Amino acid sequence: MEENMSWIIDEKKNVWREPTGKKLDIQERDEPELFRDAFPYVEPPKVHFDGKIVPQNPPDNIYITCTTFRDGQQARPPYTVKQTVDLYKLMHKLGGPKGIIRKCEYFLYTQKDRDAVTKCLEEGCEFPKVTSWIRARPDDFKLVKDMGIKETGMLTSISDYHIYKKFKKTRTKAIEGFLEVVDAALAEGIEVRCHFEDITRADYYGCVVPFAQLLMDRSKEAKIPITIRLCDTMGYGVPYAGAALPRSVPKLIYGLHKEAGVPASQLEWHGHNDFYKVLINASTAWLYGCMYANGTLLGYGERTGNTPIEGLVFEYAGLRGSLDGMDTKAIHEIADYYQMQFPHQRIPTNMPFVGAHFNTTRAGIHADGLIKNEEIYNIFDTTKLLDRPPASAITDKSGLAGVAYWVKSFLHDVEGVDKIDKRDDRVKKIAEWVDKQYADGRTTSISQQEMIEQIAKVFPKMAEEVTRLRRVGMFAPDAQLD
Repeated sequence: MEENMSWIIDEKKNVWREPTGKKLDIQERDEPELFRDAFPYVEPPKVHFDGKIVPQNPPDNIYITCTTFRDGQQARPPYTVKQTVDLYKLMHKLGGPKGIIRKCEYFLYTQKDRDAVTKCLEEGCEFPKVTSWIRARPDDFKLVKDMGIKETGMLTSISDYHIYKKFKKTRTKAIEGFLEVVDAALAEGIEVRCHFEDITRADYYGCVVPFAQLLMDRSKEAKIPITIRLCDTMGYGVPYAGAALPRSVPKLIYGLHKEAGVPASQLEWHGHNDFYKVLINASTAWLYGCMYANGTLLGYGERTGNTPIEGLVFEYAGLRGSLDGMDTKAIHEIADYYQMQFPHQRIPTNMPFVGAHFNTTRAGIHADGLIKNEEIYNIFDTTKLLDRPPASAITDKSGLAGVAYWVKSFLHDVEGVDKIDKRDDRVKKIAEWVDKQYADGRTTSISQQEMIEQIAKVFPKMAEEVTRLRRVGMFAPDAQLD
């Protein structure tokens, strides 16, 4: 290794073992293992490297799962039953005929929760499969049984932060309680998904692997799959090759597969965005042996949010080389639905794929490039894939090229529009008006309504349309500038 990189490896932080498949016992401790060298709390968490590299091991097939109505529901006002069903149908459309969006989980605690589940089941869609989420309590399991749900997620927190500090139990007692509910579910023929909460702060060989091995023994005996969801509850996971446990996403996945014998089809990743790694960690999980990556629509979720499903869709396409039938125009429909149904929760305008201006350029030099060839400054054919043509916003940096592109985009179906460019006198008049706005001290971009007003002045055929829009209240009064 190059000398200037020597600081990155610390053999003392190495806990990784080459997998043997040997059965491991749960290791009890007098004090919880809090990994204070990595998580000092009074300082930012540390990323340790042990220099041990595990190979990529992607499964033959990868899928997306949804927690919009569970984790995503915790971060926002409740969805109505109708909203839940509408969004479920849009996810079915987005997932395509192959059901790439494979599963969707729901709370069951309120009557409204249960009504929403019933309505989604009545849609009769094979995918996303309707599943539930419960705490590892017998009373909670009764809800699953009564609803006739075929698969349920179950909270099985795995770090000592939760076991010792929250549950006030030993590792053995906590896991015994988890297994009691797992056994009850298997006895009823219900598939179980164990959510290893806070796995990126957990004792891997002292608790994570032994518990996973116990689950796999039960799965084989019952001939019912038990899925392990690796929950990066606080967003501590890192995708870097050579990073040390417990934060290494590659080692967490690879080790469960090779050491605990968990098949790829029974591994699922669930991340949070506290450190901006939510999407890359999910992709990394796929690459190292996880079949499922879990997310939410628009990334809504606890605190900083979960992996955005729309981001996973394009990660999938990039990694697999195909959309496999996913209807990406449904992403535009989903974004529009949120804007219309929840106007008080605005989508950030620069949010990839769904923000109002995600493919909008403001620099005149970029707009000039768009005019000459759209590919220069557009990520892909957003019109074809998302029903979102590239756009240009008008600011003091737009120049003649930016104004020309805006005018051409707005008048795209008007005869003769193809002859409009930055040398057109009418474009120059609008650009002069824009320049004057900023010379007079303006600090905001020019609105769509204002641009249409100016177009109406220099393109007389538009004046009648602007008058009509005024009459029906399309424009706010402060946008009707002289």
